[in-house]
Amino acid sequence: MDQQNFTTTVTEFVLLGLTQSRELENFFFIIFFIVYVATCLGNFTIIITVIADHRLHTPMYFLLANLAFLDVSDTSINTPRLLWGLLSQCKTISFKQCILQRFSFLFIGGTTVFLLVGMAVDRYVAIYKPLRYLIIMNQGVCVGIVALAWLGGLAHSAVQIGLILQLPYCGPNVLDNFYCDVPQVIKLACTDTHVVELQMVFNGGVLLVLVFIILLISYAVILVKIRIHVTDGKRKALSTCGTQITVVCLIFIPTIFIYARPFKKFALDKVVSVIYTVITPMLNSMIYTLRNAEMKKAIKRLVSRILFSGRKLKT
Repeated sequence: MDQQNFTTTVTEFVLLGLTQSRELENFFFIIFFIVYVATCLGNFTIIITVIADHRLHTPMYFLLANLAFLDVSDTSINTPRLLWGLLSQCKTISFKQCILQRFSFLFIGGTTVFLLVGMAVDRYVAIYKPLRYLIIMNQGVCVGIVALAWLGGLAHSAVQIGLILQLPYCGPNVLDNFYCDVPQVIKLACTDTHVVELQMVFNGGVLLVLVFIILLISYAVILVKIRIHVTDGKRKALSTCGTQITVVCLIFIPTIFIYARPFKKFALDKVVSVIYTVITPMLNSMIYTLRNAEMKKAIKRLVSRILFSGRKLKT
């Protein structure tokens, strides 16, 4: 039987989900539904505020709005499917849907990683070239950073999905997770997958580790510059960089745990998966909103404008 016949054997995967307890599934549904709604509200609030408030029409907030859009997209790939599985007991996903889910997740995840690099560049220019900041980080450069981030995410996803699709799948088809995760899907292939696993770890895990180290070094250099040379606005600069470092750690640490090691099952895998697919997108918006005084003021101004407009319409 040739490889083409093998690949068409498996038409769907069975997802075991987070738990087999119906009571826990109901509890998780309520919790994750609240988290998903909070994630969407928080990130859309950031996007709308940045668009509506002309004081936020700066490179930093342009990139932040794009990150908020990616967070909404990221959580919308896996969380609705998780909620549907908890509510309906639907435990299967077709092979095509599984591949599409992984492509979208890797696409958005890769784009987020590259956008965070762009945000670090923005902070570097703001601290080291303050007088030329708006000249260097002009609209064209900002759009270019976002475009390159999307292209980088697309290339990363295409490579990973290409490696998955070249493998034969002739059963088994059970995944011990709530979504189609790349390491577990590869393990179901009816062939030796050691070479592909190494390629995946190098393409995903090693890339994550290298970018994470580069970002940490970059922010360390920026913090030293702020501490030694910056006098005006030091507190604001430290707060902004501290916020971005926190978000970088929230995104990179869980994903490195999953993808930068050999494909072996660990007890914490599901917990870590929930953190970076469901929880982190919500925390990002909360961190940027609660730790950013300018963003909080802009949200208050937006709310005041909406309320004032509503009162004028009534009168």
